[in-house]
Amino acid sequence: MWIIRFFLFSTLILLPLYAGAQRPDTLRNRKFITNAQLVGVGYDDVLDTYLSQEKYTGLQLRYISHTIREHEGRHWSRLLMHQGSLSTVDSRSGDGHELGGMYVFTYGLHYNWRFMAGRLCVRAGGQADANIGFLYNTRNSNNIAQFRLGLNIAPSAAVDYRFKIGRHLSALHYDVSVPLVGVRFSPNYGQSYYEIFNRGNYDHNVVATTIVCAPTLWQMLSFDFTLHTTTFRLGYLGDFQQAKVNHLKYHDYSNMFVIGIVRQFNLTKVIP
Repeated sequence: MWIIRFFLFSTLILLPLYAGAQRPDTLRNRKFITNAQLVGVGYDDVLDTYLSQEKYTGLQLRYISHTIREHEGRHWSRLLMHQGSLSTVDSRSGDGHELGGMYVFTYGLHYNWRFMAGRLCVRAGGQADANIGFLYNTRNSNNIAQFRLGLNIAPSAAVDYRFKIGRHLSALHYDVSVPLVGVRFSPNYGQSYYEIFNRGNYDHNVVATTIVCAPTLWQMLSFDFTLHTTTFRLGYLGDFQQAKVNHLKYHDYSNMFVIGIVRQFNLTKVIP
């Protein structure tokens, strides 16, 4: 009898442990992150009538961190993008020189439609762009620099098409945004920075902008391909910024070639 009792007792003790070991872990909240680290170089065309009536052209170097965050089973994705650029441009006569720099942070939210068994993804939504920068004219003695600070709200869209070349997965991407409204800092015509910051003379220096007075376009066409275990991205970036506020005109037209590396991460929460 003691053998039977021992067998029953052992069964009652081990059965829950066995059942727990057989229960599969529950997976939830799978997150997919695609990050591209890019460097761009190309032609830059700059005009700022606060500093000069002349148009300056030259070279721009830009760094871009482009990240898309998605969740399994959800139709929404988030875009986080950092852009930092440096420009060196000269006047047409060659006797003037300007140096510029800009940092732009972008946060976007897009709804995703998937077609062709997931190979084609169309994203549409909106984004906010915050920027800060400067433009310095080496020839001027009075107005030597221009400070840039602004915020834009823009509808944006993207198309991703994935396909195979041999055994490797490749992709084509197109991203575009067109700001509709925003706000920016600008001195008024004939107003110096000394008047603004030292004497505190405000003269409509915080200006609301729309697509009418500040028509702007940002677009990027790129191609992803894999060599061995590394995915590269090549593409074209066109960034066309312009504004006419406080009787001053400004534009910065950039056309550049971009190249970089793409990394993908899968983050999964496991419930035991």
